Amino acid sequence: MSAALALLSSVLWGAADFLGGTVSRRFHPLAVVGGSQAFGLLGLLVVAASVGELNAGLGYLPWGIAGGLVGLVALSSFYTALATGTMGVVAPVAAMGVVVPVVIGVVTGENPSAGQLLGIAVAVVGVVLAAGPQLGGGQAPAVRSGTSGRRSRRPSPLVLAGVAALGFGLVLVFVAAGSRHSAVMTLLAMRVASVSTLTVLALRLRTVGGLRRGEIGVLVAIGAGDTLANAAYAVATHSGLVSVTAVLASLYPAVTVLLARGVHGERMRGVQNTGVVVTLAGVALIAAGGGVG
Repeated sequence: MSAALALLSSVLWGAADFLGGTVSRRFHPLAVVGGSQAFGLLGLLVVAASVGELNAGLGYLPWGIAGGLVGLVALSSFYTALATGTMGVVAPVAAMGVVVPVVIGVVTGENPSAGQLLGIAVAVVGVVLAAGPQLGGGQAPAVRSGTSGRRSRRPSPLVLAGVAALGFGLVLVFVAAGSRHSAVMTLLAMRVASVSTLTVLALRLRTVGGLRRGEIGVLVAIGAGDTLANAAYAVATHSGLVSVTAVLASLYPAVTVLLARGVHGERMRGVQNTGVVVTLAGVALIAAGGGVG
């Protein structure tokens, strides 16, 4: 049961990322993030109320706010990278965020397992293989703004994926710290912080990024997918071996890669396909090492 739930979380996360990146090709990524996070916030409110966590102590609050703000930058960068780059490369690069907690642990005196160290080395090799052919591709492509139709210049998708990886890694650290007080309320505080920030931006800029009513269903799907994935993973970790569930849940970039190939017809060079597989293997090793004990 726990393995099935962990795999379900991977499918939901990967599908939500794919939808977010796809919609961000037509509309501003910040608008997509804001809409999906708002619906995710509603889901988390229901969860928090149902488990009686709304009255939890406020020790989680600073970690939740920090996670929400950093996560906002990371997710916006990620969606932009997915929208402007090759999803099959961007998703595994962003998954390298699992390295960040390991590095921070080493700095603060922790001893990573041999599996984690091996995983980092393997993942780095995979990223080089997957991203290498695109490193000499020149300037980032011009993309069309979802609010005005003007074409604009954005950083390289690989750079944005790197920013996303760093941000996602920091969010893992913040969530771990906040979860010592309340995991649910930490996630809820993150959503409140990100949605509030984006609401202020929308009011100031007087735009919602060109989103139309017809896109609401997709935003609901993204927000619901993310919330359900978190819930499935939380249940899986409490009902099975963390080392196993962490590995299975870390495979979500593979879902994004497969959807990009099947829906958008993305094709990559052989060396890139190899790099994606190697990167996912490294991420799984890191997740397994972090879950033991």
